[in-house]
Amino acid sequence: MDNVRHMTREPADQDGLNRTAPHDAEAEEYVISAVMHTSKAYSDCALIIQREDLYKPAHQLIWDTVAGLIATGSQPHPALVRAEIEKQGQLHRVDGGALIYKLSYTAIGPEMAPAFAERIAETARQRRYDEHSTALKAAIDRKADGEELAELVANFQQAEQLRENTGRGPSHLVASLLNWGTFFATDFGAIQLLLGKLMGPGQQITLVGDGKAGKSLFAQEWMWRMATGQPFLGDTPQAPLPILYLDAENGQEQVQERFLSFGAGPRNMGELRYASFPPIRPLDTAGGGADLIALVKATGAQLVVIDTVSRFIAGPENDADTWLNLYRHTLLPLKRDRISSVRLDHFGKDKERGGRGSSAKTQDVDHVWELSAQGGGVLSLKRTHTRTGIGPDQFTLLRQAQRDGDNWALGGTRHVLMTYENEPGNDTGLAAFPGTVEHIIATLDRAGVPNDAGNRAVRQKLADLQVPGGNDKIAEAVRRRKARPNPPTFDVSGERSGDRSDGRFPETFPGTPPGTDETPGQTFPGTLAETSGTPTVPTVPPSKRGNGEGTPGPAAPQTPLCTVCQTPIPDDWASRGYDTHLGCDPSTGSHPPQPDDAA
Repeated sequence: MDNVRHMTREPADQDGLNRTAPHDAEAEEYVISAVMHTSKAYSDCALIIQREDLYKPAHQLIWDTVAGLIATGSQPHPALVRAEIEKQGQLHRVDGGALIYKLSYTAIGPEMAPAFAERIAETARQRRYDEHSTALKAAIDRKADGEELAELVANFQQAEQLRENTGRGPSHLVASLLNWGTFFATDFGAIQLLLGKLMGPGQQITLVGDGKAGKSLFAQEWMWRMATGQPFLGDTPQAPLPILYLDAENGQEQVQERFLSFGAGPRNMGELRYASFPPIRPLDTAGGGADLIALVKATGAQLVVIDTVSRFIAGPENDADTWLNLYRHTLLPLKRDRISSVRLDHFGKDKERGGRGSSAKTQDVDHVWELSAQGGGVLSLKRTHTRTGIGPDQFTLLRQAQRDGDNWALGGTRHVLMTYENEPGNDTGLAAFPGTVEHIIATLDRAGVPNDAGNRAVRQKLADLQVPGGNDKIAEAVRRRKARPNPPTFDVSGERSGDRSDGRFPETFPGTPPGTDETPGQTFPGTLAETSGTPTVPTVPPSKRGNGEGTPGPAAPQTPLCTVCQTPIPDDWASRGYDTHLGCDPSTGSHPPQPDDAA
């Protein structure tokens, strides 16, 4: 019997019968042939069937390609379909293109296509029931209890009901019409924002930042806490939210390290589903949008994270059509189903212009949040674009992280709001973190630098103390110190300005690459190691020199002083040769008591 080729069975066929799952090959060929020739056939059939209703993967590929052509305003044609599939490198899935030409010869009129689509929908329904029965049998074989079996049945019935309400006929189109009574009775302002108050249910936002800001780290903790019902950024806990995280940016070892540092583990991931480098097609194509929607339905996600959006598109970032196609194929279906989304993006060359690429990428989102590092673990989260204006516009955050030897401590990493308790002036405030304006101000105060010292003198002093600080932050620190009330009347710094022969600045002290504003290194899990902390600032003794560069010490007064009371003598009295006031003349005894008298 070794020379006998055994027939393979379909996955859904587990009852011992050698058969294929229910499908209608003839109807599929007619429908695929029709949609390749006219957009009307596709539009009519799309009201009846979905891509999943097609049994053969090759037919699904042609269906998706036709949908992409129609979405970009092109009329379908077999030659265009073949060219698009070849461009995607998928020609082998349609027999090198031979299947396309074969189906194009059996074309039917567009008016006949819906009838065959009905046949496909019916056999697809039978196939789903067949697969459901197979799943029940498999559960019974592994001794599943009645509760698990009931859950399988309930989930299947719920999915079928949803499909009937939204997937066939014009009902899903009619469902988009507003019910005015319900619409005006809804208080949208009273709708609770999602955890962290950065977005509302069903909204779509973009989180923009440079590579040093740690966008992924922030988003990963945010999503984990939202999926497990924990508090975040001072917001009270909410019910766990099903979340799908698409990551094509971070390696799995890096992701594991970060989640462990949050305090996560295999038993407390909640409703978070994490797709690491998922093999989905580009999201700015019809096929990619269909892949994501299928994954969303499979996971039941109510929020989708795309990290980073540039990794999930095929078109050029500077092309507006790329982002219009992304919205049409992926974001619009999500928004229509009230599924929230968060897109992570990088800054362009000019941070003032926001994320890199075409400006069209910000036109479809409800909010754009920019995350920037301020130094010392301090982050600024600012909303630069908003469609609704609901919620706060800016947050100041503190990223806390703890080391445990060579690893990050379990549960030692988190993002917290900067509150009154840790404002500058407190030991736990901004002044405790090197690189911040507050730390620069505190360092200058401890060193005795006068409040009216200029940028040059401050840079020189910080370089001497090896305290980091970029030019912008130094300028802000100088401005704040000069604006203080009651500046000191004497100088204890030695000088207010000066030049150094070695040309060092705080940005370039040993261990810091030239040209950077901030101390490089690891400030959170998943990045490079950080240099040691700021050295202790020595006490600077008061100086006896003058105030300012080249300024001499206090000059001798021009008016003679009384040798008894040490106050100026009137000019006319001094011109007559007297060195004391008349009342201070020792010979008359009328001078005021002196300290020596009391002794």
